[in-house]
Amino acid sequence: MKLTPRTAKKYTSLITNRTFRRVGIFCLLIILWQVYVSVSQVPALLIPTPLSVLQVLIQDLLSQKLLQSTLSTLSILCTGMLAGVILGTGLAAFAKVSRFGQDLLVVLSSMFNPLPAIAILPLVIIWFGFTPLSIIVVTAHATTWPIALNTETGLSTINPTVLMVGKNLGLKGFRLVREIMLPAALPHILTGWKTAWAFGWRTVIAAELVFGTGGAAGGLGWHINYSRYFLQTDRVFAGLVVIASLGLAVNYLFHLIELRTVDKWGMKHS
Repeated sequence: MKLTPRTAKKYTSLITNRTFRRVGIFCLLIILWQVYVSVSQVPALLIPTPLSVLQVLIQDLLSQKLLQSTLSTLSILCTGMLAGVILGTGLAAFAKVSRFGQDLLVVLSSMFNPLPAIAILPLVIIWFGFTPLSIIVVTAHATTWPIALNTETGLSTINPTVLMVGKNLGLKGFRLVREIMLPAALPHILTGWKTAWAFGWRTVIAAELVFGTGGAAGGLGWHINYSRYFLQTDRVFAGLVVIASLGLAVNYLFHLIELRTVDKWGMKHS
């Protein structure tokens, strides 16, 4: 069948649309999942069908159990991430203006960056008990170092000519930071934030899986582990689907920020 020019144009437009391609890949994975379960006849106790997972997901969202768990995890993650942003940015700024700050960042990041956040959780629990504060502390630890190191790299690699141009235009102090230094360092800062978000997300879920945070008030990790105790595999999958969906949503949010800043300012290919 020969395509008309208008149909061919629409087809080409769909193929070149990045969102369409990614949604297509997502749908293909769901279809492969369904085909595998149907063909292999694997027991639902091990791998449920996408439809049964969707039914449980809707059921748990309507009963607000999964929603409360998700909000609890996001609340802990955002609080820990905020602490990591403040500490990491502060350390990077101090390293930029002071030789002692540089040495301090090198020593601290060399000591603590390779240390898995989950490894310090037992010690933090001794200090703060089985409370959300313990998970917030280890999340802050997981997010501080990617932010500090990437922000410091961004501030240290600003083109001196760009800085000189800004100063010649009369910019100084906060205006120099806001209009020259921050945009120039933004690609590295965003990379640090994206890495920190991934590290923080893994830390929160791992901590909730292992220790929980107060029974029914626990987050997604607790919800998944609780479902495992009762062999509710479809609910385990539903929790994983929520985690994956939030990951996609946050990744898209960072993509929008990059479009409106780094791409718009023509810095991605510089």
